[in-house]
Amino acid sequence: MNQAMVWGVGTSDYGLFPERRVESLAWEAVAEAVRDAGISPGEIDAIVVGSVFGPPGVATRVQRGLGIPGVPMWTVENACASSTSAFHEAVEAVRFGRFGCVLVLGVDQMSTLFSGAIVPEATDPEGASSLPLPGLYALAAQRYVGEFGVTPEQLAAVAVKNKRNGLDNPRAQLRTSVPTAEEVLASRMIAEPLTMLQCCPTSDGAGAAIVGGDRGNRDDLLVEASAMVSGALWDHRSDDVWGYASVTRAAEQAFGQAGRTPDQIDVMEVHDAFTIGEILTLEALGIAPRGKGAELAPAGHTTRDGAQPVNPSGGLLSRGHPLGATGTAQIAEVVWQLRGRAGPRQVARHAVGLVETMGGGAAGMDGNACVVTILSTQQ
Repeated sequence: MNQAMVWGVGTSDYGLFPERRVESLAWEAVAEAVRDAGISPGEIDAIVVGSVFGPPGVATRVQRGLGIPGVPMWTVENACASSTSAFHEAVEAVRFGRFGCVLVLGVDQMSTLFSGAIVPEATDPEGASSLPLPGLYALAAQRYVGEFGVTPEQLAAVAVKNKRNGLDNPRAQLRTSVPTAEEVLASRMIAEPLTMLQCCPTSDGAGAAIVGGDRGNRDDLLVEASAMVSGALWDHRSDDVWGYASVTRAAEQAFGQAGRTPDQIDVMEVHDAFTIGEILTLEALGIAPRGKGAELAPAGHTTRDGAQPVNPSGGLLSRGHPLGATGTAQIAEVVWQLRGRAGPRQVARHAVGLVETMGGGAAGMDGNACVVTILSTQQ
């Protein structure tokens, strides 16, 4: 099999842009990725688009504007993991020699569709009982409070850390100030124990990556692993909280492909749609034992100057969460970090990076999909 590399990345700004066409967000990200890769649009052999709420034909509309007609193109919808699922497909296509250069795009414009939490599917039990995702994550947080003694202050520490990181990200949606833990806990209750400042905002945005083979460019990043799993059956009889097992399965595959252990990861971008999400994910990845993930942020382990920085971009809590574009935004941040070009967000150790995106969810499943990617420099 061929070796897959990330040649270039790009993103739009993240925020609320209801006046913009969704294609313009995509073009902004793709133009930067193409420039970053040092290629011309004509060198792209295929396009894979990740989008959840994009209009019908969103990929074709983007393709038309890019002026790359006729190349194979398809769209992936895997909830929040849509664009990392698209990235996974691009990596596999390059590895197996189907294409030599693949454009990956993630894009969504949420501001024109939702004013608050995403409305759950009415035919699911969660939809019928008015239980949107904040409520589902809150149930996991309640269990961790009761079973492991997780405190409100530990939950708030994740929000403070990621909002401090986001202050140095010029593309982030929320970057006006860094709240104290007390201010996080005093913000409006959304789904107990999760307050407003522990929940990601509704966002618009796009992210792009160019994936190709080894061309001998030292700026290109090696794709050591890309693992994607679909959700498994889950209900009240399951030992794990919702989504935990999906992340664990993807992580085990990714670490096996890369021949690495969790302690060898220098920097991570993980799916922190809610503060408890980052805590659960770090346990599922093997960064902390079960029940101990809430100790990492307060102890400084996951801060920007800690042993294993997590979400130096500000994560979903600060950068925003345009569902289909989140995965490619995470990939872009890790690429910038590994190249040592993340500006004031730059972490000290940056040879190996990990991206985790978990998308949910259809009722009765522990998420729609989860993708874990491990990238490294060529040193």
